[in-house]
Amino acid sequence: MNVITDWFRRYFSDPQAVLLVVLLMLGFGVVLTMGRMLAPVLAAMVIAYLLEGIVAVLEREGGGRTSSVILVFLVFMTFLMFLLFGVVPLLWTQTVELIRELPSYVSTGRDALLRLPEHYAFISEQQVNEIISVLRLHITNLGQRMLSLSISSIPGLITLVVYLILVPLLVFFFLKDKHRIVVWVTGFLPRERSLASHIWHEVDIQIGNYVRGKFWEILIIGVVTYVIFALMDLKYAILLGVLVGLSVLVPYIGAAVVTFPVAVIAYFQFGWTPEFAWIMVAYGIIQAIDGNLLVPLLFSEVVNLHPVAIIVAVLVFGGMWGVWGVFFAIPLATLVNALIRAWPRTEPDDQMPEEPASS
Repeated sequence: MNVITDWFRRYFSDPQAVLLVVLLMLGFGVVLTMGRMLAPVLAAMVIAYLLEGIVAVLEREGGGRTSSVILVFLVFMTFLMFLLFGVVPLLWTQTVELIRELPSYVSTGRDALLRLPEHYAFISEQQVNEIISVLRLHITNLGQRMLSLSISSIPGLITLVVYLILVPLLVFFFLKDKHRIVVWVTGFLPRERSLASHIWHEVDIQIGNYVRGKFWEILIIGVVTYVIFALMDLKYAILLGVLVGLSVLVPYIGAAVVTFPVAVIAYFQFGWTPEFAWIMVAYGIIQAIDGNLLVPLLFSEVVNLHPVAIIVAVLVFGGMWGVWGVFFAIPLATLVNALIRAWPRTEPDDQMPEEPASS
C-alpha cells in the first residue's frame, strides 16, 4: 500500500497534474464515445489545424487575418476539387480495371507455379493447386465485395455529400474565428494552467511539424512515384503512386507491404525482363531518397521515436480507430512522449521530513 501511496504522491502531488489528467480523460472520452457523430467536426479541426500554419505565415508577411484565411481556404477548396474530380475518378477506374484483370493474373501465376515442382522437388503439385484455390477464392470474394459496395453505397454517398458540405464550412469558421473559439474554450479552464500550456506548446510544435511534414511527404512521394512509373509505361501508375504515397504513414512496414503490389504488377506486365528490374530499382531509389533525404529534411524538428514505439503506436491506435488511428499513431505517440517528459514529479526524498538530530 505504501508503494502505491508513494507513487501517487510522486506523480500527482501537483494540482496541475490532476487538471491535466482530467482534460486528457475528457478529450479521449469525447473521441471514444462521440467520435463517429462528431466526425465532420473532428475532421474540420484537423484540416484547420493544418491550414493554420499557412495562415500564420501569411499573417507574418503582413497580410490581414481575414484575407489570409480567404486565400488559404480558396487554395484548399481548389485542391479538394482537384482530388474529387481529377484524381478519384482515375483512381477508381484503375482499381476496377485491376480487379477485372486479376483472373488473368491468377492464370499466369498458376502456370508459373505449376512449373515449380519441375525445378524444386520439395514442392508438390498438390500444394500448388491448394495455393491456387485459395487465391481464386480470395479474388472471387474481392469481386463480390466490390459489386456489393457499388450497389449498397448510396447511403454512404449521401453521407459523403453531407461531409463535403459541412467540413469545408466548418474549416472556414475554425480558421476565421480561431481566436474567439480559443478564448471561449479557455474560459472554462482554471487560470493557473501553466503545466497544460507548457505541454500543449511542446505538443503543438511536435504534432504540427509532423502532420504538415507527413502531408508533404505523402504528396511528394506519391507524385514522384506516379511520374516515374508513368514514364516507364507501368500499368496502374496512379494507383501505385497513391499506394506508395500512403505507405509512408507507417514507417518501415508500409514500404515493405507496398513492395509486393509493385513487384506483382511489374512482373505480370513485363516478366523477368530488364524493364522489371529497372522498375524495382526505381522503386528502391524512391524509398532511399524518402528515408535518407526527404524525412530528415521535413522532420528535422520532430522528436525521434524508437522503432518499437512506432510499431506499438500503430498497432494500438490503428486497432482503436482504424485508418485514422494509423495516420495519427505517431502524433499520438509524440503526445504521450511529451507528457512523460514534462510530467511533474517529486522525488521521494523531498517528501520525507528530516529527522531531528539526536542529542
